[in-house]
Order: sequence, then C-alpha cells, then structure tokens
Amino acid sequence: MASITSPGIGSGLDVTSLVNSLVTAEGQPAAQRLDTREAKLQAQLSALGSIKSAISTFKGAVGNLTSLSAFQRRTASSSNTDLFTAAISGKPVAGSYEIEVTQLAKAHKLASSAFAEVSAAVGTGTLTFQFGDPTKPAQNVIITDDNNSLAGVRDAVNAANIGVRASIVNGDDGYQLVFSAENAGTDNSLRISVAENPADGSNTDLNGLSRLAYDPDAVVGDGKNLTEVSVAKDAIVMIDGIQVTSSTNTISDAIAGVTLTLKTEEIGTKATLNIGLDKTSASSSVEGFVNAFNSLVGTFNQLSGYNAETKQGGVLIGDSSLRGILSQLRGVMGNPVSGVEGTYRALADLGIKTQADGTLTLDKAKLTAALDSNFDDIGRLFAATGTATDSLVEYTSSTTATRVGNYAVSITQAAARGSYSDAASSVSSLTVDASNDTFAIEVDGIASGSISLTQKTYASGTELAAELQSRINGDSALSAAGVSVLVSFDGTRFTFTSERYGSASNVEITTVADVTASGAIGLTANASAGVAGQDVAGTIGGITATGAGQYLTGAGAAEGLKILVQGDSVGARGSISFSRGVADQLDGLLGGLLATDSFLNARTTGLQSQIEGIGEQREALALRLDALEARYLKQFTALDALMSRMQSTSNFLAGQLASLPGAYSGSKDK
Repeated sequence: MASITSPGIGSGLDVTSLVNSLVTAEGQPAAQRLDTREAKLQAQLSALGSIKSAISTFKGAVGNLTSLSAFQRRTASSSNTDLFTAAISGKPVAGSYEIEVTQLAKAHKLASSAFAEVSAAVGTGTLTFQFGDPTKPAQNVIITDDNNSLAGVRDAVNAANIGVRASIVNGDDGYQLVFSAENAGTDNSLRISVAENPADGSNTDLNGLSRLAYDPDAVVGDGKNLTEVSVAKDAIVMIDGIQVTSSTNTISDAIAGVTLTLKTEEIGTKATLNIGLDKTSASSSVEGFVNAFNSLVGTFNQLSGYNAETKQGGVLIGDSSLRGILSQLRGVMGNPVSGVEGTYRALADLGIKTQADGTLTLDKAKLTAALDSNFDDIGRLFAATGTATDSLVEYTSSTTATRVGNYAVSITQAAARGSYSDAASSVSSLTVDASNDTFAIEVDGIASGSISLTQKTYASGTELAAELQSRINGDSALSAAGVSVLVSFDGTRFTFTSERYGSASNVEITTVADVTASGAIGLTANASAGVAGQDVAGTIGGITATGAGQYLTGAGAAEGLKILVQGDSVGARGSISFSRGVADQLDGLLGGLLATDSFLNARTTGLQSQIEGIGEQREALALRLDALEARYLKQFTALDALMSRMQSTSNFLAGQLASLPGAYSGSKDK
C-alpha cells in the first residue's frame, strides 16, 4: 500500500511554501521579461495595423482622383421639371438650351377580337413578334396544346420577356387579349405573324391562332386581325428651334453628354436647360485628398514621433522605414507631373503646399481660380491620361508597366467586320413563300437554327433586308452568344455584315431551303462568298502592337497602353501622349505598400512570429520551473526526513540520559 506523505510533517518546516517561494523567485524575472517583451511587440503590431489602415484610407481618397472623369463632371438643371428633367451622361459643353416638348412618345397597343371565356381555345403554332426598328431581332413565342387558351397565350408572351406585355381586358363584348409594346415609339411598333401548327392552309385568316396576326399593311381577315387601340408615336422635342425625334421619352443623343427625360407635351411652352461645370465635386475631391494625407501624417507622427509635452515617444519612434514612406509620398506630391504641359503641372499650382509639420495646406481661393480658368485640364495633374492628336484615335487604358511618354501611332491595317455577299447572286424576286422561307446562317463562328421568313411579297429589297436582319438577330443561338448582323440591299444583292470587328468576325449562309427558289430572293449558300473581318494592326512608339478588333495594345515602353482606332485610314495616325498624374502615381505607390509582399506585411509577419516565439519561451520556462520545483521538493523532502531522524535520535538520547543513576530528575526539595 502506498504511503501518504506530507512535506515538512517530520521536521515542522513549511516545505511547500518554501519551494513555491523559491520557484517563484526563480521564474518571476524571466516571466516579467517575457511579458514586457510581448507587450512591446503587441504594441508595435497594433501600430503597424494603424499605419496600414491609415495608408488604406489615404489610398481610398487618392482613388477618387485617379480617373479623369472625376474632374470632368457637369451639372444639368431644368427650369421646368414638370416639362422635362435632365441628367449628365457624359461630358457635355457648358451652356444653356431652350426646350419645347411638342409630343410624347407612346407605346403601340393591339387588341384581339372578343372571346367568351379566358379559357377559350385560341389555337396552336408560333407567334412571331417584329418591331418597327428592323435592327431589333424578331421574337418567337410557341403556343402548344398546354397553353392555347387566351390566358395561356397571355402567360406565354409575358414569360418570354421579349419586349411585349400581354393582358386580358373583360369588356362589354367579352374577354380581349391586348398586346402592348414595353417601349414607346414607332421603332417599337408591333407586327405579328403566325405559323399555325398543324397548318390549316392560311396563317392570316380569322381562324385558329391566325386571329392574332397583325400586318399593318394588310386588311382584316388577311393578316390585319387585331385592332390598333393605341398608335405608336415618337417623342418630338424642339431644342433651340431644332426638331429632335426620339422613339422614347428619354433622349440621350440630342445633346452630347446629356439625357433628357420628357414629362409633359405642351406646345408653345418653353423651358431652359442649363449645363454647368461641377466645380464643387472637383473641389471636394481635392479637399478630401488633402485631409486624408494630413490624417496619414498625424497617424505617422503619433506612432513614430516624440511628444515634448508628455515626454513620451511613439511606439515606433525613430523608425526609419516610416520616414521613408512619407519621404516617397512627399516626393511624388512635390514634383511636377512629367508629360503635362500648361499652367498646372504641380500641386503647388493649385494651392496645395507642405507646411513645417509635414502636413498639407490648401489655398481654396487658388484652387477655385484654377477650376474657373482651366477646369478640364486640372484632371491631368492627378489622373493617368492619354491624349491623341487624331480625333479617331482614343486612349482607353494603361497598366502599371506603361511608361510616360509621347508615342507615334502608325496603322498598317484598319479593323474590319466580316461580311457575306454573293457576287454571283442577284435578287430577281421579292416573294417569299413555302419554297424559300427558311435558311441557316453562321455569324462569328456561331451557327443559327433554322430561320423562317414571313411569307409575303415585299414592297422593296430594303423591306426584305429588314425582315432578314430581324429574323437573323432573333435566332436564339445567335442572340444567346451576343452576335448579330446588319443586312443591307444595294439594289441588286444583299450584304450580311457582322456587327463585330476583328479576325473572329465572319458571316456565312450555310443552308437554304431550295437552291433555285432561295436564289431568286438573293439567298445562296456559297462558302467562298464570305469575307472574314480583320484586327487593326500597326505600331505604337515604333514597336509592333497587338491588335484585337479596333483596339491596339502597345509593347516596350508603351506596354499596356490600349487605344481605340476607328476609321479606315492607314499610315501615320498622329501620336498619343501618356502621362501619370499625382494621384495615379500615389495609387501605385500606396498599392505596393499594402501588397502581400510589402515590407509592412513582412514586418507584421516578423512581429507575429516573435510573439509566437514568446509563447514557446513561456512553455520552456514552465517546464524548467516544473523541473526546479520537483528538484527542490526532493531536496527538502530528504532534509525533512533527515531532520525527522535527528529529532528521533535527540529524543532517544534525552530519554537515555534522563534514566542514568544520579542524574538530575527533579527539584532540590525532593
């Protein structure tokens, strides 16, 4: 059976307290050193977090100025918002315009004949919706036995989401199906053709699904089987006495950079549109930039400086790397912007100067004067910009690798779109019937399904071209891939042109229903009739650039410089001057400081590693103190046993001595 021991019971010593005191005395200095070291590291880690947060905040303020559009904003206001409202959609020229709204755009609406019930059967087949704008693709809605009721047709059209809404009105004569164009204007006027299934010999009579056919050029009973309850109208507005017609009540192409929303038509009533420069927004962005930098400097000073009043230094006092960061930032902000010419080439030209404590001060009067005198040029002092001398060459974007400079642009090949036109085929008939109403086409490598044309005799080749374009662009496979064509008629033959530029652009008619019959209306499947598109080719700064459609991207010093090249001209196309403004330079610098491989992150990782190391040292100290405690307990236990034995011996000897003859054992009186 194991014995029960209690340290000190034999000697009377408080062995446990002695051992604990000795172990504490041994471990306390080391523990305090570790605590002090960890507290310092944690403070430095927190300080670096504050530094990175301040840098991130400043980067956000800088980001508001990296785009030239931040300095090209305009304001628009209407003197009569009941008549029209205005919004900025680009970079309009400041000025005022006199506006008169003489007609609002209205949507086209068609109503069917009356039915006794909403569940009444209408018919089966395919409804094809076409619009007044021939460039809009035709849209098909299939009606089957499952949805051939009045309500079923309504739901099928609405579910197709094709730009037409269907509803049912319960009138005096019964239930009528109403088709409404979702968008106003004659470009969205409706034409509805029918392909009944099963075929009953006519798709235009007043039987079956044909009752929903509507051809504005036909007569009732022969294709014009719906009643027009609302005529499609375009909006008409007079701008400084010039008539502008629009298919919608939102006009964005009359005054460049301004979108007008028409509210009320009122002939004879005129209102004023005022367009001004948005100087307030630009000024606020610059002020935000100055304030954010000053906040950054304040954070740096607090963490790395010395407070003479409190006689305390910051956690990162004397840190040379932080001084280096501020030095780099001030270097960017203090130097003139290379590649920018004119009055405003440095921040000081706008009234932004550095004070003795390292913060910035803004002379608002000087900034206001600069915005008043040269509003559009101020942005080049901050943003990355490219200015082309050719009006058909446009700067698009750049990368961090793009170097500041002036680059000559030379074009050896203009961008082109793929097209298809069979020179051997001419149009000899404008009649489409069952023998020539179907074909298939491939656009930009995407094959269409079988495309069906409306069977009729077309009034002109232009009308048939519109039908071809509408049907092709309405094909589900082509529209899903985002490809489309333009179809034109030159009086002899049709030309099918892809709307995409570049080498991937191509058009080919792959199949026709009947070679002879389709050839009569100018449709032939001739693989050699297609001409592939081509990418723009040329040089930027004398070095061969990469072309993709109309876009050319530079190499070498112009690496990443992307420009849009329009027009057909080849040869020298002027030059493009690229510059990096203060905000763009700062944005790159600040991004580097916040990158995962930055020295700030490296220092953070190092501090975290040291803190983890302190944890390991604590564990090692605990193990060492445990061993020391065990050793002390062993030693004091041995001492306790020895003293216990000595006490026993002492007691024994005392007893023996007391029992010896003549030994004193009491008082003298006995």
